Amino acid sequence: MDLILFRWINNWPDWLDALFYFFSEATKETPGRIALGLVLGYCLWKPHLRGPTLLALIAVGVANATTDVLKHVFQAARPCVELMDVNLRVGKLTSFGTASAHSANMAAVATAFFMRFRWASWPWIASAILTGLSRIYVGVHYPYQVLLGWLVGIFCAYVVMKTWDAYDQKRPKLEPEAATPVE
Repeated sequence: MDLILFRWINNWPDWLDALFYFFSEATKETPGRIALGLVLGYCLWKPHLRGPTLLALIAVGVANATTDVLKHVFQAARPCVELMDVNLRVGKLTSFGTASAHSANMAAVATAFFMRFRWASWPWIASAILTGLSRIYVGVHYPYQVLLGWLVGIFCAYVVMKTWDAYDQKRPKLEPEAATPVE
């Protein structure tokens, strides 16, 4: 079933190249990095988005490290390495593809925002879905590897968010200073 789904998505029409290339590779190029930096800067500038953004960045780091460990321990080949007839739309990757780090990272961001601001999470959820699909479309991950990446990202963000909540409940709260009357 996984191979059938892979071949179906990997053979979607070429007019989708620009969209899926963007979601798969944009952060590896200067314009994509600038765009991501602007979005990140905006989220850090807005006080109500600052906390979820910082927690999402921590979750991305944890998710990325987790996928690296999974790739090292469970060395599953990528379709572009295993299959001869893949529509490879990016450079061939020879590292293991056990869990898609791209998918995990975007799912971590989406989950962090979903847990704090459901209304602000929908663009991130859409980005996470499109990023996962893009990794299949460009030929570097099987669907199960994308699904595992999404699950890793969701789990890592959940753990980061719940850990922060537990810490925040236990830390001492500063009492607001009483206003002193001016004479």
